[in-house]
Amino acid sequence: MPATPAWPPKSAPRLFVPGPLAVADRVGIDGPQAHYLARVMRVAPGDGVILCDNQTGEWAARVIEAGKREVALAVETLLRPREGVPDFTLCAALLKKDRFDLVLEKACELGAARIQPVLTRRCVADKLNLERAQAILIEAAEQCARTALPDLLAPVKLDALLRQWEPARALFFADEAGGHAAAAAFAAHNGPAALLTGPEGGFDEAERAAVRALPQARGISLGPRILRGETAAIAGTALWMGTCGDWPQAGTA
Repeated sequence: MPATPAWPPKSAPRLFVPGPLAVADRVGIDGPQAHYLARVMRVAPGDGVILCDNQTGEWAARVIEAGKREVALAVETLLRPREGVPDFTLCAALLKKDRFDLVLEKACELGAARIQPVLTRRCVADKLNLERAQAILIEAAEQCARTALPDLLAPVKLDALLRQWEPARALFFADEAGGHAAAAAFAAHNGPAALLTGPEGGFDEAERAAVRALPQARGISLGPRILRGETAAIAGTALWMGTCGDWPQAGTA
C-alpha cells in the first residue's frame, strides 16, 4: 500500500495569526497574508496551512475557501505547544535601518525572548518603525518555524534603561574597551540575563562609566577584534544561547 502522505505537508505555508486558536475554529485570512496564500502559494480548498498564534502553539489548518481577497481556514490539530523561551533580552543600540533589520531577524531566529532597542549618543538612527519591525520578526519566525515571537519593546534612551533595570537581571555589557571573556562570564551566571551592544560609533566614555556603575552590569569581551554593531548583537546572542540558553539541551537524547 502507498504510504499515507504527512499531514500537513512540510511544504505547507506557515503564518502567524491572532489567537488563541482551538480545534474547529474558523480563521479568515485577508490583506497581504491572503495575497500570499492565494496568489503566491496558490492554495486551494483542502490544502494544509500551518498557523501559529504566539499563545498556544502551532496548528494544522485546512483551506475551506480560497478567494482573491480572503482565505477561510478550519483549524484541525495542535502540532506543537508554544515553545519555552530562555529569559534573555537583547538590548541593542539602534543602527541604520538595514543593519538593524538584520539584528531583528537574526535575534528572532536565534531564540531571543525580547528585544529592547536602545538610543545612545552616537546612534545614527533615532527612530524605529515598530509596525515594520514587528513584521520583520513575524517573517523571521515563520521562516525558521518558531512558535513564539520575541517581545519587541519601544526604543528607550540608555540612561532610562539603566534607571529602570530589573534587580535580578544581569546586564552583560559588550565593551569594545575590554572585559571578561564572554562565554565564561555567561556560564558563571544562572538567571535572567540581557546583552547590551553599542551603535556604529560605540559608547562614549560617560555612557561606558554609567553602564559599569550599574551593580548588575558585567563588562564582557566578544573577542580580539572590533565588531560592527549588528555583528556584536548577533554573535553575542548566539554565544549566550549556546552557553546558557536552550541550545545545549537540543542535542540531548
